[in-house]
Amino acid sequence: MQAQKHNIDFLRVRFSIGSKLIILISFIVIASLGSIIALVSWLVHGDLRVSAEEHNFETNRRAAMEAEMTLSNVRANSEILMHTITAAGAGSAMAQGAISVFFVKNPQIASVFFVTPGQPVQPGQPVQPGQPGLTPGHPEQLLISERFFTSRRIESALANSWFAEQRTALDRANRGEALLLNAAPHFGRPVLALFFPWQEGVAAGVLFSSETLNQNFGFGTNQSYMINSDGDILLHADFSLIQSAVNLSEKDFVRAIFDSPQKSRQYLIESDFALLQAAGAPATIRKFVAYTKLDIAGATVITGIEYDKVFEGIATTTRRNIYLTIAVLSISIIFIWFFSKTISTPLKALAGVARNIEGGNFDMSLEPKSRDEIGALTSSFQKMCAALHIFGRFTNKEIAVKAMRNEIKPGGLPKHATIFFSDIRGFTALSEGFTNVFKNEASDRIVYWLNHYFTAMIDCVEKTSGTIDKFIGDAVMAHWGTAYTAGSPQKDAYNCVKAALLMRNALYFMNKERKPGDPANPPIKIGCGINTGMVTAGQLGSDMRMEYTVIGDPVNLASRIESLTKPLGADILISEDTWNLVGDKFITEEMPSVTVKGKEKPVRIFAVVNFVKSEKGPKTLTDVRKLLGIEAPEASKVDVNADEKKYKISKG
Repeated sequence: MQAQKHNIDFLRVRFSIGSKLIILISFIVIASLGSIIALVSWLVHGDLRVSAEEHNFETNRRAAMEAEMTLSNVRANSEILMHTITAAGAGSAMAQGAISVFFVKNPQIASVFFVTPGQPVQPGQPVQPGQPGLTPGHPEQLLISERFFTSRRIESALANSWFAEQRTALDRANRGEALLLNAAPHFGRPVLALFFPWQEGVAAGVLFSSETLNQNFGFGTNQSYMINSDGDILLHADFSLIQSAVNLSEKDFVRAIFDSPQKSRQYLIESDFALLQAAGAPATIRKFVAYTKLDIAGATVITGIEYDKVFEGIATTTRRNIYLTIAVLSISIIFIWFFSKTISTPLKALAGVARNIEGGNFDMSLEPKSRDEIGALTSSFQKMCAALHIFGRFTNKEIAVKAMRNEIKPGGLPKHATIFFSDIRGFTALSEGFTNVFKNEASDRIVYWLNHYFTAMIDCVEKTSGTIDKFIGDAVMAHWGTAYTAGSPQKDAYNCVKAALLMRNALYFMNKERKPGDPANPPIKIGCGINTGMVTAGQLGSDMRMEYTVIGDPVNLASRIESLTKPLGADILISEDTWNLVGDKFITEEMPSVTVKGKEKPVRIFAVVNFVKSEKGPKTLTDVRKLLGIEAPEASKVDVNADEKKYKISKG
């Protein structure tokens, strides 16, 4: 028998035939299509990277060339104008004509400021530009294009205030340094200011529009922008960055560009591009970044493209190929599944065995003939027969399952448990009532009535993780902390008392639904006795029938406490041992102590009223009696069952 059991346990299918076929075909499909997809993606990925780097670098080179050409033209044209004015004289008609032609030919230039040679501004002297046009005899000359300011609805006086505020820039230009500054915050338009040394010790400044350059840099996959030597953004398709005077000097990639001795270069970096990204985009991303340092005013043109956008197309193609692979694989799996069903024909032989089981014949001996699904199914049938045989020996299904799983070992174990007994008050009289009314149908009526009652009571026990031990006629025996435990004797005792209160509540509403005077469904009153202590829990019985139960003195005491509920006028009584564990969780009232047969000391008994934290329901035992229709007894008239002498009421 042990060898047969060993063989049955051994014949477990790790991989079914259908699973093996599915795995095999899946491997072939995934290996073939997956390798092709991976190879193509790898090759295209390399080509795409080279192409993206070349395009990004070329875009940067063109943007830098255009920016440098514009700056060179602005400076060269301004120098020609200033030389013409100086040679012809500030007040000459030729100078005035040159100014008019200059602003017509250079509509992007807003204003030109320069110091007349021979009349330099003294060091530290504030610059006070004159009015628009030439001012003979004045060292500072400010030329303004009225057309420029009028067409853009800008006050020309802003040019005066701008140059008046650029003392530091003019001083640096006087010392031979060329500067390119962002004037957009001052004018509210994309305007740049170019300061440069004109003649020895003499500086000049030009205000000009950068709208065309901003548009040419444009929005797109490759994003170009220009910064000056201080890290200020001068050109960008997003004017808000220029208007806000955003500075990038603290960015790692900008510092790396400034520190690099190379005039132009491209590399892949991962950095914080938060200021340059659209709202909602991640701040730190990977980009191909190309830069070109201009020969004018220390400006640098930077062009970048997101790494993920470069390979977005190939990623989409790869996803489509993966979807195709999944589709092919799914079709293959469906085909294999239908094919594997043809193997199920031999299983029909087991149908006869199933019919025998349906007929109640569980004592069957089966031997697996193969080590595939059929063998595994045969083994499962053998185990099922054994399990059903076990179920037939237990009244409690959960206990049977635990026994089948070897979670309940043969023999007894000491358990700190809480024992519960309940009984229907006046059951004998109720039974006689059924007999008198329904005659031959009385038995069926009583069973139906009791089953309805037991269903509600069992539900209360199971909700609180209790174990139904047995039904003794109309009585119910249950226990907590034996087959299942909530983790501690206190929690088990709490669950038991909670179950009793749930029974009270369920029975109250069950009685409310009953029609008054209905002989087939009379109201039910119960008494519940609860005690906690060390018991022996285990399987008792014979080879033909067994049950999981508890024995010990605490069990007997719980039964006797239950029998006290009627003479003491209470529906739920708990012993002192239970009260010591959970008395603070429930509203209780101490009843007269009872001397139980076999006990030397009187046993303290407590009636359970309600949960301590409950806002609804009874607050005293009097409320309970009123709610359930229980008459308050007189202790002096209590019948203590003198024949059995199980208990007596202590006085005082």
